[in-house]
Amino acid sequence: MDMWFKATKRRRRKFEPRVRVWKLKEEKTCDEYRCMVGDKVEEVKWKGLGVNDHWQQMKGIMMETAQDICGMTKGPRRHKET
Repeated sequence: MDMWFKATKRRRRKFEPRVRVWKLKEEKTCDEYRCMVGDKVEEVKWKGLGVNDHWQQMKGIMMETAQDICGMTKGPRRHKET
């Protein structure tokens, strides 16, 4: 009994830039991030929102601040992880 397998090529995924959140491990960057998030949270009006709306606003604030402070990745990784 012979079996034949048809090999398929892997499709390359287009690179998506990511927020460099690993920079938040640095103490200076973490303190700056914490202060900016605190300031933005105080400015936002929270009354009359549901839990999901509240979370979406909070997530937007945190992601926007992380993008400003940490930055985005520039290109795909150069070495394959094993």
